[in-house]
Amino acid sequence: MKIAIIGTGYVGLATGACLAEVGHQVICIDNDEPKIKRLRYGKIPIYEPGLEEVVHRNVSAHRLSFSTSVEEGVDTAEVIFIAVPTPPQTDGGVDLTYIERVAREIAYVLKGYRVIVDKSTVPVKTGEKVADTIRRYNRTGADFDVVSNPEFLREGCAVSDLMKPDRIVIGCDSERALAAMKEVYAPFTAPIIVTDINSAELIKHAANSFLALKISYINAVSAICEATGADIQKVAEGIGADKRIGRSFLSAGLGYGGSCFPKDVAAFISISEEIGEPFALLKEVQRINQSQRTRFLRKLRDTLWVLKEKRIAVWGLTFKADTDDVRNSVAVDLVNDLIREGAQVTAYDPKGNEKVRELNLCPGLRLADSALIAVQDAEALVVATEWPDFAAIDFAEVYRRMHTAIVFDGRNLLDADAIRNLGFQFYSIGRPQPKANGNGYSGLVSPIKFATSSKNAGEKLRQEVSRESR
Repeated sequence: MKIAIIGTGYVGLATGACLAEVGHQVICIDNDEPKIKRLRYGKIPIYEPGLEEVVHRNVSAHRLSFSTSVEEGVDTAEVIFIAVPTPPQTDGGVDLTYIERVAREIAYVLKGYRVIVDKSTVPVKTGEKVADTIRRYNRTGADFDVVSNPEFLREGCAVSDLMKPDRIVIGCDSERALAAMKEVYAPFTAPIIVTDINSAELIKHAANSFLALKISYINAVSAICEATGADIQKVAEGIGADKRIGRSFLSAGLGYGGSCFPKDVAAFISISEEIGEPFALLKEVQRINQSQRTRFLRKLRDTLWVLKEKRIAVWGLTFKADTDDVRNSVAVDLVNDLIREGAQVTAYDPKGNEKVRELNLCPGLRLADSALIAVQDAEALVVATEWPDFAAIDFAEVYRRMHTAIVFDGRNLLDADAIRNLGFQFYSIGRPQPKANGNGYSGLVSPIKFATSSKNAGEKLRQEVSRESR
């Protein structure tokens, strides 16, 4: 089938590459000429595991191509996906400027029947507006259908999520359009859920908001654990074993971030208020998420007393592991909190350094070329992103390099006992502090034993991260 994808961001590029991978003829379109030029030369503008290989393979097979021309895509494709940004507005609503602009561009060049698919995350009733816009600006009276086909991709797992989806949601009001969409997804084995357009649009916002709710819930419980000496990881394991609840998204930490959850929660709140049904529960989800970073920062102050001029190393800048995306990253926000308080911050991220430097997200931040360089002479280390590689680092060497051996684990990534047994002061989220002996810590392990246990912990976390969402 011939398919056009308008927009080559995380969603558009990954979707186009994977649809080509299953045999469709796909053209990806973007008005960013330098980006399209780089893609034609095989340079992928984002880091997404496995994506580069899929793109190169399908370009070589002549199933995937790139263009700046919407007209070329509309003329050649049977199904046209819109996958452009829908950034948040200051009031929590969604900026639909790019969606409206693409709808007009399609209308100007539309000559025959096409299926127009909203792939971007949009508020309910956007499909109706897209259809109205195309009818208004199309001068030929061409026939078309608008479909809602929300994406459920996790950054860091987008290729696997596309190739092996949990479900495929198709919202449409036309049997002709439904038949075309079923042909698009015929190579996939996932169940297809067919709804009206409005329901499909609501499914995405409702799903992401529910996942954000789970994260805020476990973070709220982590505060109770800290106050009572309970262990949040044991609590999460106990409640997650209930099949009705599930273990995913019950990992306490600094809170959710990224390009989707904050935006989608705010948008769902805005949508609910606009229709006169305020969603108070989601406002509390937002409040808990925002307070989690505040609580963590207070923990640093309580331990270090004064943050001004303290040399603090931060591991992690991306909003999650296995991506280079630093948009709405809690790690970046935390770094800026520390800099505002006068701390001297040095950070390292396996994939996020260049993006932070390019976007100038943290003025005053020093960027290190490795995790070990970042901790040199540091008075404290903060783990802000759950990169599994951090858990496998030799902490005996970290201990030797640091000025004062204090670790704040904002993602519950590290083996607490092993870290403490090396002589570190160690603080995490919702996990109990040990009862002090004469030295302030109990037990000892050798650096060799610690390195082995850390490597095992890192591999276990890598497996967990691959199952977690963005």
